[in-house]
Amino acid sequence: MEFQKDARELRKVYCESLIEAAKKDDRICIVEADLMGANGTKGFAAAFPERTFDVGIAESNMICVAAGLAASGKLPFANSFTPFATRRCFDQVAISVCYTGLNVRICGTDPGISAQLNGGTHMSLEDMAIMRTLPGLTIYEPVDETQLVAAFPQILAHEGPMYIRLFRSNCENVFGNVENYEFKLGKADVLKDGADVAIFCSGLMVTRSLQAAEALAAKGISAAVINVHTLKPLDEECVLKYAEKCGAVVTAENHSVVGALGSAVAEVLAEKCPAVLRRIGVKDIFGEVGKLGYLEKRFGMTSDDIAAAAEDAIAAKK
Repeated sequence: MEFQKDARELRKVYCESLIEAAKKDDRICIVEADLMGANGTKGFAAAFPERTFDVGIAESNMICVAAGLAASGKLPFANSFTPFATRRCFDQVAISVCYTGLNVRICGTDPGISAQLNGGTHMSLEDMAIMRTLPGLTIYEPVDETQLVAAFPQILAHEGPMYIRLFRSNCENVFGNVENYEFKLGKADVLKDGADVAIFCSGLMVTRSLQAAEALAAKGISAAVINVHTLKPLDEECVLKYAEKCGAVVTAENHSVVGALGSAVAEVLAEKCPAVLRRIGVKDIFGEVGKLGYLEKRFGMTSDDIAAAAEDAIAAKK
């Protein structure tokens, strides 16, 4: 699959989508924690100042304000860096938003190693794991601008709380060349079919997984690549289909291997369809300062690492 290289920053696409939606729906508002510049939401504030609430560096309060707005019939989007939008205010998310089942959209930006030079303190490698434990919370991570735009109407229409994990910067547009792409929240996208091994991937790791599949194909190995954009609810039907078909599975995620995509797939396989599994992601350690290319190699998250894991899984299957 070829990628469009001229893709825009996802934070710009996110803000533009919010503005267009807000023109038609006066319920939509944003709640910020003094990071509108970093998160790219200044455009919304300029267009709808009366629907913009900046609570300052107080993320727990941000979530409570968002919950109050939702309880009064609004559709708030609460935005902050990923660690601040999840672990810093987890109790407020659990009780004020999820326990009450309110229509709050929480957007965490710069997930995982994409925090880069902000370093280990800002490198949230556990956000999907902790958020996944909350009943009723839907978790979505867009791959590129095409998918995010396609997903936005469903993000707006969804009933209940949602966590959106957003890579802020430019990314390769995986779906830009896909004709008539149809997004469905909760249903994985099969990007490439295969019979020898299935690679389930999300976020940044989708392009790396496709590159790994190409390298494997050169060795005569048929690898399926499936984008799991919705971690919760997980598309168990798709996981089981390819586990049964291939017998060997690899997960690739920009997250700790503990608690998120790798764990979710492992749970399904353990209960319903035993298969060989290898997990690509950060191996239960904290992050560190570095550029993206260095961090991928440091944590074993390159396309070569994915391909090697696939070959190991196939060998174990035999």
